[in-house]
Amino acid sequence: MTNAREPVVVAIIGSGFIAGYHVDGLRAAGDVEIAAIAGRTRDKVEAAARRFGIPRAETDFRRVLDDRRVDGVVIATPDHTHEALAIEALRAGKEVLLQKPMAMTASGCRNVLEAAKASSGGVTVSFMHRYFEEVVWLRDLLRSGALGRVNSFRIRNATPGADWGAWFYDPTKVAGGVVMQLGVHGIDLCGHLFGPVQALSARTVTSRPDRELNDGTRVRSALEDDAIATYQMDSGVIGSHEMSATEIAGCNRFRLEVYAERGTVWLRTERGGAAICAPDVTGRTGWVVPDLPSAALGARHHRHWLDIVRGRAARDDTAPAGLRSIEVAEAIYRSDELRCWLDVQNANSGDSPC
Repeated sequence: MTNAREPVVVAIIGSGFIAGYHVDGLRAAGDVEIAAIAGRTRDKVEAAARRFGIPRAETDFRRVLDDRRVDGVVIATPDHTHEALAIEALRAGKEVLLQKPMAMTASGCRNVLEAAKASSGGVTVSFMHRYFEEVVWLRDLLRSGALGRVNSFRIRNATPGADWGAWFYDPTKVAGGVVMQLGVHGIDLCGHLFGPVQALSARTVTSRPDRELNDGTRVRSALEDDAIATYQMDSGVIGSHEMSATEIAGCNRFRLEVYAERGTVWLRTERGGAAICAPDVTGRTGWVVPDLPSAALGARHHRHWLDIVRGRAARDDTAPAGLRSIEVAEAIYRSDELRCWLDVQNANSGDSPC
């Protein structure tokens, strides 16, 4: 924990695409010093340091972990490195903001959680969608009970697919395709808003096995790039979750439709960031667009983490939720393999789950 009167000193481990989101978000949050960035390749990490205006570039992440000035680290590296890097950072006593997925497997997530228990630091998983202003607004609305019982929901996570790194299509470096890369955001959002997934049924396909990256490199992938899951939540709410890495246009990170007893809410749709049709709640007929705060992308997210590092905010539930998201993702793959409904907790047991 840093002195609450001083800027939090942070290092970024990883100099790829997502590092920019974290650098911008940290600076938008304010009262932070980004002291160093670490990466595997000297030329690449030095170029990233210049681009982001970070004074120190390292090719050995351990030099960052050994630096006592550094209060926290952002781990923004390929998936297969998350578990080992997080555990080493926790053993060094650092606060960790860990890019999703938390680890390659549920057992890997549990290893990180065990390391966190023994650490003077802690781990927060970077579920950025939780902190969008419209999501914060919807969660407060649901918690107020104004909409009554939620009957069902539909969520869609979709992009054209990653075109900036071949490792996204390498099964030795990732735990899966669109479910693990994009779907875990939606899985977490469902849990954050509606409670845990109890059971599910899912199907996955590989629609575009041949990919061309933005540098002209061609890769071939057997990983799933389209998936659909149907969820039964612990609360009894049912929902559908579409995941796609083949979409040309139509979805801005995610879209969410909520159908409740007293109204309908849409997020990130053609009606804007948020829209509600609930006459008993708004006092108006038809759709109403709420007046939401405007903030820089990542500011709320990183301000929350910095407050955890400072001890101003309680540790949140993103670490256990990170494990839960991988358990659900693994159940999606198992359901697709067995072509049946699965209880999430028993999906990978030795017993026949169908």
